[in-house]
Amino acid sequence: MRKVIDIHTHGIGGYDTRTTVAEHILKIAQIHGEQGVSEIVPTIYPATVKIMRENMAVIKEAMEFQKANNSELQAQNLQTAKIIGVHLEGPFLNPIKCGALNAITFIDPTEDNLKKLLEGFEDVVKILTISPELEGAAAVIKTITDMGIIVSMGHSDATYLEAEKGFHAGAKGITHIFNAMRSFHHREPGIAGFGLTNPDIYIEVIADPYHLHPQTLELIFKAKNPDKIIIVSDSVKEAIPSAKSWGITDKYGNLLGGCMTIAESAERLIEMGFDETLVIKSVAENPERYLRK
Repeated sequence: MRKVIDIHTHGIGGYDTRTTVAEHILKIAQIHGEQGVSEIVPTIYPATVKIMRENMAVIKEAMEFQKANNSELQAQNLQTAKIIGVHLEGPFLNPIKCGALNAITFIDPTEDNLKKLLEGFEDVVKILTISPELEGAAAVIKTITDMGIIVSMGHSDATYLEAEKGFHAGAKGITHIFNAMRSFHHREPGIAGFGLTNPDIYIEVIADPYHLHPQTLELIFKAKNPDKIIIVSDSVKEAIPSAKSWGITDKYGNLLGGCMTIAESAERLIEMGFDETLVIKSVAENPERYLRK
């Protein structure tokens, strides 16, 4: 059976990763699993290093619970997604492209800050999103990559050349392309242009009805190497599976996150006429290949 893998989810069904309760993380996994998602990488919001480490500890506890109780969970025939690691969205991000994230918590990408953040959690962190244009980012990207952790570039005002520099330092992906990053311009294609045209870098794509125009989605699937497209939910606690979708926004109308699971997003794209084989690949084979060390 093909795995369906979501590498970017903050929460769903009233639960999110800003918690000190492992049961909340297990509920996120259960809700995703009930919607046809096989594996998830719970994604932690930028916060103080102390709080991010607390969030990582809770996810690690949930992972250990699943591992210790795997036989029992299978015997109960529970449809729950396997928690396979942590995605840290920050805190080494550019404040001018914070999107819905709290820019006050962003810190400089230094080796010391990296050590304070990751020490003791190197075994569970799968992905770390960083802005490649920040001073010191290239060296930190190399360090993270050498640790066996995937670097994704996002929440970024990077030019094309700055994104390319991050890629050559070791970055493997781009976080939710077009969202919270420098806009494409015909004289400066920026990080989005780099993501579309470089055949070797993976790109996350939020494919709900609100984050990207249908023609932008069509552009992505026409222009991008199909082996490097990964559909993500970027779901937040307000997302309600199987409900009529709506844009999840703050009081100012800013999008806070995704409203669909990747299984629902894939179904939507297929109904819109996108090639089914490519869509299925973008929620299954591509994220699985991306996560390989």
